Amino acid sequence: MAGVLALAGCAKDSGSGSSSNNASGDTGSCVTSKPPAAPAATTSSSAAGTKVDASSLRVGLAYDIGGRGDASFNDAAAAGVDKAKQDMGVKDVQESTASPSEDEAAKEQRLTQLATNGYNPVIAVGFAYAEAVGAVAPKYPNVKFAIIDDDSVKAPNVTPLVFAEEQGSFLAGVAAVYKSKNCHIGFIGGVNTPLIQKFEAGYLAGAKAASNKVKIEDQYLTPAGDNTGFQDPTKGNAKAAAEIAAGADVVYHAAGASGKGVFQAAKAGNALAIGVDSDQYNQKTVAEYRDVIMTSMLKRVDVAVYDYIQAVATNNLGSLPKRFDLKVDGVGYATSGGKIDDIVPVLEGYKQAIISGQITVPTTPAK
Repeated sequence: MAGVLALAGCAKDSGSGSSSNNASGDTGSCVTSKPPAAPAATTSSSAAGTKVDASSLRVGLAYDIGGRGDASFNDAAAAGVDKAKQDMGVKDVQESTASPSEDEAAKEQRLTQLATNGYNPVIAVGFAYAEAVGAVAPKYPNVKFAIIDDDSVKAPNVTPLVFAEEQGSFLAGVAAVYKSKNCHIGFIGGVNTPLIQKFEAGYLAGAKAASNKVKIEDQYLTPAGDNTGFQDPTKGNAKAAAEIAAGADVVYHAAGASGKGVFQAAKAGNALAIGVDSDQYNQKTVAEYRDVIMTSMLKRVDVAVYDYIQAVATNNLGSLPKRFDLKVDGVGYATSGGKIDDIVPVLEGYKQAIISGQITVPTTPAK
């Protein structure tokens, strides 16, 4: 514990700092802590296995708000299904998307319609479906359901697909410190929920592990219960612009489709941004901002969805991890664009320290 505390030496969040934002330059000016040693070699947990035939499956996909095309969370789920089509021969996929203000009855109707129409498995993308899955799944005991980001539904035909978002976000916080010229960074959360607080908590902890002098701007777009925070680029732009004006020169968002506004603000303010969920540098819908996207915290929803479909096809749901964490490459970071290539050994060192248990990442923010 003493070692963990030493690595994560606490610096208090504070307000404004210098205003000379810079989108590039030398690294390490903010760093005050020696990073853990990088592992001798980086290995991958992925391996080519026996080809699985899932052509008989009819997959139902119930998206969270934003749906396919959000360049983030939903697109990651879509990518998993698209890969299952390519690799496993899945042919029949029905997709449906939630609206920002819909009630529980609408969510239940969406899941019910998919199950009634013969789709099996049915994948609910997002914790907002927890109540609906809990209500619908018992009515269809022969249909397999999965829900992403929630493990509260206890039913034999429901599989939770949950992640260690705080671990990947910790590495994003380290990267932000190493790339900040002002030693002043920011966080934008979409909706203030326990799930998004995990992103916030990891980011704050990673930043403070790397520097005891970093200043951090920390804001949410909407309170819990108002899910429009995941689909409001205008508000994301305004909040990020305010953080940049206060001195932050690297801003990390966990705000779904609102992240496009964060990227806009970063480009306008000569700052850097960190994407989330998908490798946003390679997302077409935000391609015009790729020059300011230094990395993305990868939440491998695509891997979880793909692995779940494979497990259903092989009748081996027990093969799935209880939580998709750094150890199973369930979370991580992107290197597209080359902006963090020089600090990969640092990030790998922290990654290994988390995997080994040398560092325990908090799931609630310590401010």
